[in-house]
Amino acid sequence: MRIESQEGRGRVLDFRLEPGHSLNDAVATPLIAAGFRAAAVQLGLGRLSRFRYVLPAPSPDASHAAYYSEPVSADGAEIEIANATFGLRDGAPLIHCHALWTESGGNRRAGHVLPDQSAVAEAIEARAWGSAEIRIRADRDPETNFTLFHPVPSDGATDPGAASRIAVARVRPDEDVTAALEAVCRAHGFRRAIVRGSLGSLIGAEFEDGRVVEDIATELLVLKGDVTPNPGNEPRGRLKVVLADMQGTPYEGWLVRGRNHVCITFELLLTEILPEAA
Repeated sequence: MRIESQEGRGRVLDFRLEPGHSLNDAVATPLIAAGFRAAAVQLGLGRLSRFRYVLPAPSPDASHAAYYSEPVSADGAEIEIANATFGLRDGAPLIHCHALWTESGGNRRAGHVLPDQSAVAEAIEARAWGSAEIRIRADRDPETNFTLFHPVPSDGATDPGAASRIAVARVRPDEDVTAALEAVCRAHGFRRAIVRGSLGSLIGAEFEDGRVVEDIATELLVLKGDVTPNPGNEPRGRLKVVLADMQGTPYEGWLVRGRNHVCITFELLLTEILPEAA
């Protein structure tokens, strides 16, 4: 499968996003202070002001498989849940964030938050699963013509406080996301694992309850996910997600295994679950 992944030791950090800062700075500053160079973050309930976002959209030309809408501005938004990936671009801290929210006018939407153009209006509780031993970096990707996060080899840094094994991965276009969970576990010898944070885009979507989203691009964030051995002792993955279609309409549910393929990218962090903890 077309997956980039790196393994290292990780730990959990609970922190708070402080009001008055951009969403990017409010997330990135505590992670840098903790020594993280790669992290998956999940945000709880909270309010953003100066809120801007984009939705998945058809590409305006042949250089991309899909693209983004023009930025949309809202007076504010109540975040229900958001996932973010933390890494570096050109040496500066950056987050990639997908969220589910309700706007001040009552519209409930999901999509891609512009973190440097959105501000934290009140303290928001957050949890990060991160590592000082793995790096995430944004680089130009010639296949998709986007600048995308991907894990890169460690430069030898260690974290004495880290205990759990984690794997950070980037899944390339046209790969099934559930099969990718299983492939990452096989590659790193994880018999059981839990998906932490994680986000990306799909070519439409198919849910276990029969619903189908037929847009050429949808943007998702993971609500729940894990990998456990099946009766034949092979890893078996599952994912529950919220995703946005091209109108920003949110859909929630369990994805059908083998029927949901990556559009542009899928950013994944898995933590190993040892038998005594399972």
